[in-house]
Amino acid sequence: MSLMPWFGGRGDPFSSDLFDPLGASAWPWDAVRRGGDDATAVARTNVDWHENEKEHIFSAEIPGVRKEDVKVEVEDGNVLKISGQKTREEEHKDDAWNRVERSFGSFMRRFRLPENAKAEGIKCTMQDGVLRVVVPKDEDAQKQGNVRSIDIA
Repeated sequence: MSLMPWFGGRGDPFSSDLFDPLGASAWPWDAVRRGGDDATAVARTNVDWHENEKEHIFSAEIPGVRKEDVKVEVEDGNVLKISGQKTREEEHKDDAWNRVERSFGSFMRRFRLPENAKAEGIKCTMQDGVLRVVVPKDEDAQKQGNVRSIDIA
């Protein structure tokens, strides 16, 4: 067992959030270092993931984002990708800002779906700033289970 923290990625089967430390978007603040206009170049999106007997359910908080500005995709057959853009309100030159706490910019989250996920039946809804992604479970995959016997030679 390693004492080093794991940041996700393809090698960890328990990782729900993919992270590529050598990829182009490895660090969210890279956009700022490469000439982004402010520290809010990348917005954080919180996602809950739970499951029941029939489906996996993802709930993403994205207040103030129109559903037209959100994309839900499946990559490589088993990676759920939720991405979009939080746009900044129009600035008025005569206004004096006292505090800016809301984040703006692009957001993206990826989740490796388990083997029993049926990517073809994914359905999405958006209400009150919460995106809900429902991924049905494949009944055949559930019946097989995760245990298989291996003959000893």
